[in-house]
Amino acid sequence: MVSERLINALNDQYNFELYSAHIYIAMAAYFEEQDLEGFANFFKVQEQEERFHASKFYTYIAEKNGRIKVEGIPTPENEYDSILDVFKKALEHEHKVTARIYNLMNIAMEEKEHATVSFLKWFVDEQTEEEATFNKIIKKLERIKDDPNGIYMLDAELAQRVFTPPVNTNA
Repeated sequence: MVSERLINALNDQYNFELYSAHIYIAMAAYFEEQDLEGFANFFKVQEQEERFHASKFYTYIAEKNGRIKVEGIPTPENEYDSILDVFKKALEHEHKVTARIYNLMNIAMEEKEHATVSFLKWFVDEQTEEEATFNKIIKKLERIKDDPNGIYMLDAELAQRVFTPPVNTNA
């Protein structure tokens, strides 16, 4: 049986995933204004991923007979200094998400809630992938600097990204 403490923590993460989606759609809007549709697309896809993550938490909480509690979403940052600034802030955010997932895992392990440990394993792996993706793009941006050709090439690359929900997610 999942404790109230763990259900509350899972609910908190459910809401944080929605907040993450909110952050990423604000980042997409920043790029839309600059006519960088590929960068905007990258963050629109990221927003879809975060909503998918929230949905997984919602479903899991419900399956464990927990009560889903929907909270208000804080206003995200809407102004950025540069393309690189956006990606560095996104990576910072992903670090926060990772820390939160690890905290959830620690609670689940402490409470010997094996089903939740199994559920959260997918998110631990997902966070490794998320951080690696942002790190890779940041490295490209640091090499490109302000070269318009490089920026437009990366924009074209990021325009190809699509959201495909994972088939085997254990939830």
